[in-house]
Amino acid sequence: MAASQPFNKQTAYWGVSWEEAYGYPQARRVGNEIHVSGQFNHDEEGNLVAPAPLNADGKPSDFSSMGEQMRVSYDNISKLLALYGATMQDVVEETLYVLDMDAAFAVVGKVRKAAYGTERPQCASNIIGVSRLAQRPQLIEIVCKAVIGARDI
Repeated sequence: MAASQPFNKQTAYWGVSWEEAYGYPQARRVGNEIHVSGQFNHDEEGNLVAPAPLNADGKPSDFSSMGEQMRVSYDNISKLLALYGATMQDVVEETLYVLDMDAAFAVVGKVRKAAYGTERPQCASNIIGVSRLAQRPQLIEIVCKAVIGARDI
């Protein structure tokens, strides 16, 4: 299932189970702003892509899939923005929540530059280390805000 706007043009959904369980849209447009909920490493069917292996305590034991998870997260953001006619160049602020800061810093520059299509992405960026994310094999989640037309300014 692709990202869609089944209820109105202001909100977007993937149609995955956790939207109903938690009760939220993946993105919401307010005026020219698009607020994107935390995106992570799932495909359009809700399956995790490059999930981290878990140890006996149910915690990630290997962070080598950080780059692939990050790439998929940015791809998901891009697909949601496209529903509103926006692109990654319209993103003005992002926050990356990561389980391992060293693993994130090892790949974030290359992945971000590819996602934004430029050596100098023009958005404010924050990276925050956290102890747990929604899905146990998840290493990263990205939240952002875009302003339609920001790429033209």
